[in-house]
This record gives sequence, structure tokens and C-alpha cells, in this order.
Amino acid sequence: MNKAILSPIALAVMLAACQPDTNSQVNEALTQQQKRNQEKTKSVQQNNPLLTESNAPFGVPQFEKIKIEHYEPAFDFAIAQNKQQISDIAANSEIASFENTIEAMEKSGQTLSHVTTIFYALNGTDTTPEMQKIAKKMSPRLSALNDDIYLNAALFARVKAVYEQQEQLTLRADQKTLLADSYQSFVRGGANLNDPDKVKLRDLNGQLSKLSVQFGENLLAETNAFELVIDNKEDLAGLPEDIIAAAAVTATERDHDGKWVFTTHRPSKNPFLTYAHNRELRKALYEGYIQRGDNDNANDNKKLASEIASLRYQKAQLLGYKTYADFVLEKAMAKTPENVYGLLNQVWPAALAQAKNEAADMQKMIKAEGGDFTLAGYDWWYYAEKIRKARYDLDAAQTKPYFSLDATREGVFYTAEKLWGVTFQERQDIPKYHPDVRTFEVFDKGGSSIGIYMADYYVRESKRGGAWMNSYRKQQKMFGENVKPIIFNVLNYPRPVGDAPVLLTFNQASTLFHEFGHAIQGLLSDGYYQSQTGTSLPRDYVEYPSQVMENWMMEPEVLAQFAKHYKTGEVIPQALIEKIQAAGKFNQGFATTEYMAAALLDMKWHTLETATEQDADAFEKAAMDEIGLIPQITPRYRTGYFSHIFSGGYASGYYGYIWSNIYDADTWQVFSQNGIFDQDTANGYRKHVLETGGTEDPMIMYRRFRGQDPQVWPLLERRGLLTEEELKAAKNQ
Repeated sequence: MNKAILSPIALAVMLAACQPDTNSQVNEALTQQQKRNQEKTKSVQQNNPLLTESNAPFGVPQFEKIKIEHYEPAFDFAIAQNKQQISDIAANSEIASFENTIEAMEKSGQTLSHVTTIFYALNGTDTTPEMQKIAKKMSPRLSALNDDIYLNAALFARVKAVYEQQEQLTLRADQKTLLADSYQSFVRGGANLNDPDKVKLRDLNGQLSKLSVQFGENLLAETNAFELVIDNKEDLAGLPEDIIAAAAVTATERDHDGKWVFTTHRPSKNPFLTYAHNRELRKALYEGYIQRGDNDNANDNKKLASEIASLRYQKAQLLGYKTYADFVLEKAMAKTPENVYGLLNQVWPAALAQAKNEAADMQKMIKAEGGDFTLAGYDWWYYAEKIRKARYDLDAAQTKPYFSLDATREGVFYTAEKLWGVTFQERQDIPKYHPDVRTFEVFDKGGSSIGIYMADYYVRESKRGGAWMNSYRKQQKMFGENVKPIIFNVLNYPRPVGDAPVLLTFNQASTLFHEFGHAIQGLLSDGYYQSQTGTSLPRDYVEYPSQVMENWMMEPEVLAQFAKHYKTGEVIPQALIEKIQAAGKFNQGFATTEYMAAALLDMKWHTLETATEQDADAFEKAAMDEIGLIPQITPRYRTGYFSHIFSGGYASGYYGYIWSNIYDADTWQVFSQNGIFDQDTANGYRKHVLETGGTEDPMIMYRRFRGQDPQVWPLLERRGLLTEEELKAAKNQ
């Protein structure tokens, strides 16, 4: 005979129907069940490193103790705890106040934040099939929890009550921002919907969470699956020796001993497309890259992308917005799709015209060399490099010996010290999530410790592509102490081969400076509430500090500190610096056009006014035909591998890089005029930009630093997209 197992609630209901003299038995049963639950909870906490306080220096997670079996119980515990915290806030019998409602919500969910931060950070840097399964399982649960919060009528009533009395409250600027953001988050989360529509919204959010995880997994699988195997040394003609050596190591790792393997990871793909003489092999690798997620196989992302776009439109409509872009941009600096298109349309014509000129120059070179073919996408990098060398006497391979990875990192440390007095000391006693990680304690001017900085540089198959900054802990003061941040940068550089150092291209070195720009904002953050510190900023503003940081790398004073030949120690010659600067605007038509094509593709997907799913290939082609993209250029991200917008946080926001570039170029005007290490400028930039995070409207903070709104002409000038007459007119406006 099967015996039903009763829950504590069902047990209580059943026993309550018994004779009055059994009440003591009921109470005893409930008491025993509560004790068992408490013991179980205590056991989970004590035996799970994700739920116990780390005793490592600075409270850095003890990564070596975390096992795959710890994640799900930690999520279960943290989600249940957060639900109870929210329930307690909603059920509070006291009159709603900023402290017992808005601030209480901000302080809730700390355990869940800790667990999710560690899990998703590691899933991006060192994933496994088991972690991917957990991500799939947890994504809809976390989405549902988010809905539980924002669709909680009692909780929203309290938030609304505080929001409506804000004029009578004495609040700091950051508290006013927190209150406004909290109220708006509930409205944007569906709090004003009727009950049937709330059910629909939950369903849409659940579907979106699952599909976005699947998109990212498919892309990682596609990227790792492709390999170009070369067994004839003659096919390596044109490639630098360090690239050939790295390809041999990759071949051995992939069980192709004695051969050479190139992959679609950028450190492998980019140099092959730039230097390899064999045109057919360049074509094979190029097409392997641009066809990711578009191969009609198990990892095909075309249908997923279309489903995601359709669901997002339905969500926007449900919440009262015309398109998903309208929904997203309400919280951005741009505010509306019309404003985004206003900027993109201002830059696009000049960029496209310049790209066409560049393509014509390449076609002339092909003809002059006796080539009888039309320039194709897989030729662009190769011929751009040849023209760069011919026109500016600059071969990108000339610069690499001066940009070793370690020296470039020291260059960015030097820059931070000169600007803000910040110094870095490597620590070997702090846990690492992977052996590749380098860990540094960060000190402010005066010697006080301000946080931990980790750097994870090398490409590996368990790491997603690209480069980014993240945190294991954000700076905040809301629990009575100044919690120090734990910040990390992730990049994908080739591994060292033998005893040789990793040598970077100029662009790779620039990327290191870029990502450090994000990191220094996280490290210098000085806010009260966790949700406002570090890079908690609109998508079209958050790239601004990272883009500013790139400028210092081109300055002779900075280059002299770190750009030294890895063999001889010779500082990069001034003549070579001048060649780099002279070539700075070279190929900007291509760089701007391929980026903007992706930004415009993002906007097209998210300004759709229909829930009808699209044929992704046809949709993309029509979008590119509409803007006149030339066939020799592919959008930087095609639909099938556009993870920024389909599995990241950049939907309707990829334009943000160029929008942020406006602030960057405008800011650099100040440093250029006052001195690149002028302390008044540096301190003002730190105080009003780096330290403030999302405590106020970013435009208000920018005006405090700059004294005016940013201008667009410095951006157009930098990219070489204005004639002298146009530039003069723009400056006089």
C-alpha cells in the first residue's frame, strides 16, 4: 500500500479536524516538523561554501571549495530567503516609509545576489556542461522570482505610497534616485497590469529567459566546434612566427599533432585574415566565423533570435510601449528610438562613403598586383594591412614586440597612478577561480586599500568570447561599513608559447586599456547603495569611462613607460609612434561601418511592430540593403552570433558604444587642452564620473564635470569623417 507524504500545511489541516483533545498532538507534530526544517536549513548553510562567509583575505570567494553540487542547494536556499524577505516587507503593518520599504528592498536578497554573482561569473569564464544545465534550470526560476517581486500588489502599494509622498521627505540625491528607480521598476515590471495580463507577462518573461540562455550556449558550441586544420606549411605563408607557433599549440590541444589549427576565436582569426596569403583559406575561416549560429544544425540561432524578438515585442505591447526599443530606451540616455536613429543617421553617410573609398583603394591594389577578382569580405583585413604598410610604412607586426601583455598591464597601472594616485600590488594568497588569473590589491593615494582587481587574460574553450569587466562584490556602504569591491577583467588573448611573452597587436593593447576603464570605475566607486555603484549606468553611458581610458595609450609619455621591445628593452621609437598616430584614422570607414551596421541591425530587430516571427536571414539582408551596406563588409555581429542583444544586456542598446563615444571624445578635449595628467581635470573626472555610478542622472553628473553638454564634432573629427570646412563649421555652431 502506498503511503502519501503530507506537507506540514496539509498535516496541520488534517489534524485540525480531529477531536479537541488532540490539539497538543497537532502542536507537537508541527513543532517537530519546524525543528527538522530548521536543522535541514542549518545543515545546508554550514556545508555549502556559497552560503558561508569566506575567511579568505578581503572575503574573496573560496573558489577551490565550490563544487558543482553546491549551486542548486544554494540557489534554493537564497531564492526562498529572498521570497520571505519580500513577503515580510509587503506584509509590514507599519506605515510605508523610505526606510522600511525602499531601503528594505535594496537590502534584501544579499545571499541570492552573492550566489548568482559567483555562478554566472564562473559560467562565463569557465563553464561546463553541468553549469550550463544549471543555468537553464535557474534562469526561469530567477525570472519568476523577479515577477513575484514586481507583480506583488501589496508591495507595490507600499512603494507607490512612498513615491507619492516624496516631496514631503528629506532625502539625499542618491535616495531620490533610488526611490524613483524603484517605483519605475515596478511600473515597467507590470505592477499596473490587470491579473490576466500579469499572467501573460510572467509567461513571456519565462520564455525569454530560457531562449536567451539557449542562444548563448549555441553560440559557444558553434565557436568551439569550428577549426581550420592546415597540414601544408606552405599554406602558412605570410603569417608571423608567433601566430604559427600558437596555431601549432592549438593543433596539439585538439589532437592534430604536427599540424596547425586556426579557430574563430579572435586571437586566432584576426591575424590569419590579416596576414595569410592563401585566399581560399582566408575565405574558409571568414565564412566559418560569420556563419556561426546560421548553419541549420542543432546550434542554429536564427529561429531563436526571431522568437526572442517576437516575445519582446509582445512584452512591450503588454506594458503599453510601441516597440521593445521604446521600452528599453526609456531608461537610456537616448530616451527614444528616434534619438538613436538621429545620431546613427548623422554618422552613417560619412562612414559609408569613407568605407567605399577604402574598398576602391583595395580594388586598385588588387588590380595593380595582377589580381582578377573582386574584393570580398575575407580580403578586407589582408589588403587593409597591405595599404597601411604601403601608405604609412607601418606594419602591424612592427608594433607587437613593444606591446607585451605584462608591459601593457603595467602601462595601464602607470596611467591610473599618474591620474589618481592608485597603485597595484600583486597578491599570491588570494583564491583564484582559474590558474590563469592574476590578482592585485589596489591602494588609493595615501596608501589605504580600496579593493581587489583580478585579470583573466587567456583564451580557452570554457570561456565565452570577447572582453568584459565584472565584479564578485560591488562597493557599498548600506550596512554600516564601506565594503570594498572585488573587480575582474576578462579578455581572450593567445596563450604564451614556450618562454616567449604574449605579444599584443595595437588593437589588443587598446582593448586592455578599454576594459581597465570599466574596472577602475568599479574600484573607485564611492556610493551608498549597491544597486547604484560601479558601472550601474545606462547602456549608452556605461562605455564612456572605458573609451576615455583608451586615449592615454596613444600618448608618448605613457608609451615611453611601457611600450618597450620585449627583447632589447628599447622604448618604442618616436618615429614609429608618429606612424601609428598618422595611421590612426586609417580604415575608420570600415571600423565605423561594420559597427554601425550591427547597431542598426539591433535597432531593426527591436523596432519591429509585429509579433510575427521573421525569416532571420531575409530580415537581416533587407535591413542591410536598406542602409546600403556594401557587400565587402559584414555587420560586426550578424543575427546568429549577436550575443550582445540576444543573450546579453544590450538589446536596443548596441548603439551605446558610439553614443558613449560622444562623451569620450568631448572629455578628451578637456584633457588634451589642460594636460593629459592635469590633476584638477583628473580629480573632477573621478569625483563626478568614476565615483558616482548611478546615484543621479548621468547627464547632471557629466555637466558638473564638463560644465556643459557634450558636443558631437570631436567624435566625427576623431574618426576622420569631417572635411576641414565641415569641422570648422561644426566648431562654430
